[in-house]
Formats: sequence, C-alpha cells, structure tokens
Amino acid sequence: MVSRLHSATFFGIEALGVEVEVDVARRGFAGATVVGLPDAAVKESIERVRSAMQNSGYQFPRHKTVVNLAPADLRKEGPAFDLPIALGILFANGDVVDENSKHYLVTGELALDGRVRPVKGVLSAALLAKQRGFSGIIVPADNSPEAAVVDDIDVIPVSCLTEAVGFLAGQLPLEPTVIKLDSVFQQAGNYDCDFADVRGQEHVKRALTIAAAGMHNVLLIGPPGSGKTMLAKRIPTVLPPLSLEESLETTRIHSVSGALSTGVSLLATRPVRMPHHSASIPALVGGGSVPQAGEVSLAHYGILFLDEFPEFTRSALEALRQPLEDGLVTIARAHSTVAFPASFMLIAAMNPCPCGYYTDSRKPCKCTSVQIDRYLARISGPLIDRIDIHVEVPAVPFNELRSERDGTPSSGMRDQVIAARRRQLSRFSDDSRMVNGRMTGKALRRHCRLDNAGESVLRQAMTELGLSARAHDKILRVSRTIADLADRDDVTSEDVLEAIHYRRLDRQL
Repeated sequence: MVSRLHSATFFGIEALGVEVEVDVARRGFAGATVVGLPDAAVKESIERVRSAMQNSGYQFPRHKTVVNLAPADLRKEGPAFDLPIALGILFANGDVVDENSKHYLVTGELALDGRVRPVKGVLSAALLAKQRGFSGIIVPADNSPEAAVVDDIDVIPVSCLTEAVGFLAGQLPLEPTVIKLDSVFQQAGNYDCDFADVRGQEHVKRALTIAAAGMHNVLLIGPPGSGKTMLAKRIPTVLPPLSLEESLETTRIHSVSGALSTGVSLLATRPVRMPHHSASIPALVGGGSVPQAGEVSLAHYGILFLDEFPEFTRSALEALRQPLEDGLVTIARAHSTVAFPASFMLIAAMNPCPCGYYTDSRKPCKCTSVQIDRYLARISGPLIDRIDIHVEVPAVPFNELRSERDGTPSSGMRDQVIAARRRQLSRFSDDSRMVNGRMTGKALRRHCRLDNAGESVLRQAMTELGLSARAHDKILRVSRTIADLADRDDVTSEDVLEAIHYRRLDRQL
C-alpha cells in the first residue's frame, strides 16, 4: 500500500514542495530505505522514526518499506521530514486511516520518545502551503507562532507524534494557532537603548542621522573608548519601523538559517549583526557546499556592524563589495546558483592607527608613519569608495562625559529620519523600497541637479582630493539626503560641502 504526504525543502530562503511517498510491501526482505537524493540527516531519519513510533505505541513495519522524496533530482536536507515519513509509514501500513493529509503540509523532527521538535524554515513552508492552496500546515508546537503570521491557512501545532496521527485520522480536533500581528509589533518592536545615553559626539549623531535617512554606509574612525560601538548599536533606534513585508522577508532568512529564537513569530525590530573580525568569507557573505546565508543576509533591512574593520581578512572585506552594490549575495555552485537578499546598512569602525591613539590628544601615539600607512592600506580603495560617510569619533572630554544633561535622544533623530524618508517615498513613488543611498544613475541625474555654486564646489573637491567616479556619486546621494533632512527640493552648495566633508578621509585611506 502506498501513502502520500506533502512537505517542503529549501533552496536559499524559498520553500519547495516535496511529496513524501511511502510504500510498505507485503513481500521481500524486511528493511527501510529512503530514496530521492536525501542527505545524511534524512537517511538517519528512519532510525529516529522507528524509535519514535515504537515509543508512541505503534508497530514499525516488518516488511520492506521504501520512502521516496519527490522530485528525486532535488537534494533533501535536514530532519524536518521525520514527521511526514512517520505518518506516511503508519498510513501505508494500514495502522491508521488517513482522513486529512492531502489538505495539509507537514514538517517536524521527531525525538526518540515521539516528541516533535522545532525545525528551521517554518515561515517559508507556511507561505508555500498558502501558495499551493493547502488548508493548513502541521508544525511543531514551538514553531506555530512563526507559521501563524501567514494568514488564510490553519496552523496546527503538534507536540508529539500521537497528536499528529489523531488529527489527520479525524479523531483529535486541534485548534489552529492564531497570532495578532499588531500586538506582536507593539510588544517586540521596542529597543532597550537610546542615543540619549551617548554623551557628546553630537557631530557624529548628525552624520548618523544623515546615514539613517538615506541608508548610507558609514565608517567611524576614532581611538579606543570613544563610543564607536555604543553609537553603532543605537542606529536601529532611529530607523523607520519595519513594515510587515520587510519583517516577513527578514524573518524568513533567520528562520531558514536557524537563527530565529524558539517561540518568536516575527522579527519586529531591525537586526543588528556584529561578526567577529576572525569571520571567514562563508560566515560573512554566505556559502558552503550547501549554500547558507551569511551575516550580510542576516542583517537584511538592518545593520551590519564590523568593529576593528582592518582586522578582517582582506578577502573577506573584498567579498562585501558585491552585496554593498547590489543588495544581493549570489552564491554559485556547480549544481545550482542561490541568491540571498542582503540589503543592509554597513557600519564599520576602526582605530586611526595600530595602537589606536593617533588622533587622541590625551595619549601619545607610538606608531611610525610607515606602520600607520600599512594599517590603513588593509582597506582597499574600491571598498572605501562604497562607504558613503567617513566620520572621526574623537575621545569624549571629561566635562561632557560627566554632564547631567542627556544627549540628543533617538526620538528626535528618528522624527527627522522618518520625515526625510517620506520625501523619498514621494520622490520614488514607483519603487517604495528605493532610498537615496540606493539611487540608480538615472535617478541620480534626475534628482540631484546642482546649481553653479554646487557644481564649482564639487569640481574643486574632485580635483583636489582625487575622488573616483563612485565617490562623486556618493557625494551627490549624501547631498540629496542632507537636503531632504532640511525639507528642501533643491540641493544647495552647502549640502554638497557637508557631503564632501564626510569624504575627506578618501585621500588618507
């Protein structure tokens, strides 16, 4: 007898449908086989399924059992097929009458005692179930809040094998999990830090406000203890709230990567990823024999903070160039090419020299000019070109550090950012995701026209600083954002001057 259930596997962050076919023959030698290009975790599922069935009171077939995962030319990975395989064996063996399985997509890992453990990628699987027209999806109870954000399908939580059997046999009614998205965003969309905590550094906050308003990449340069990390961690607090569409896409990446905490339904705050400088290229941009998302994709719609920027390997930093330009990471392998979204805001921080005190008036620098040049040369010119704003972060004076007065709060900065984003939304009405920092060449020529004074200032800067064509475009994009913050339609020479001020480290680096 043959039974059929529906499950899913993943290609990048997309879920692909898989049909789980089980044939329990009444002839041949006893044994169970999984076919259909399974990986090691899927092949091992038979032993987990055997123990889970026996410890749940069911008999594993004593006849030849073949499990086929179709389509056969698509590689299947992970333990999420345990539950559909166990159910398929029970239905094919005639132990249970199948009443409802054709209406549901099923996913879940089995423990040896029959419990259903959480798995990765449930949100993408739920979206696939909706797309394919299923009535619902059967998921581990711990994953049900994540799947329940998808509307128009029933999310059935199961905590053990017997619950799944009873539900599909029509003997055990289970209530679908329901999530109210408004309450999720209200409860989880808050930050526990604020720019008001940062004493001094008002000029840096101004630069970060500009960066947040236009999604510009930033390089912070300053001595140890000047507040670079503290400032970077607070940038999400001034960014506009995540939209539902952005939240779903970001959550899918974290879910498929296994980075979503158990019981979390949606990422309601913008992610901040802070990889250590020892991170490899696959860890940073993604990769592996089976392509997985890297830190740049986990920072999608959020912040990628790279502290000790020059300490990253040269090859890892150069690998950032494509995602910084395209907002996408493309990983090519002999058998396939996978694309992961990676639209993030890069915040890099570094010391001005190996010892860190080259710009600190309180401590003498012990580095030679050769050592400083060699240290700065660890970052290539093409990579620096892709960073819009360079800001010096000096040590905070004692009187500012001990001041009782709070610094500029995140709320005030966020109001400016949201107002500037509204202007951009109106300007780029044909593309709601477009921001100044991602303007195309055509949009740049249309929306960043300069008067004679602005042209003169920009020409002089290009000549004296030896700026590249990409740096020229970055100045125009930042100028456009500065004008938006000032609620102006035209870009003035003052806007261009401020934007050039944020490129003054080009020649040094």
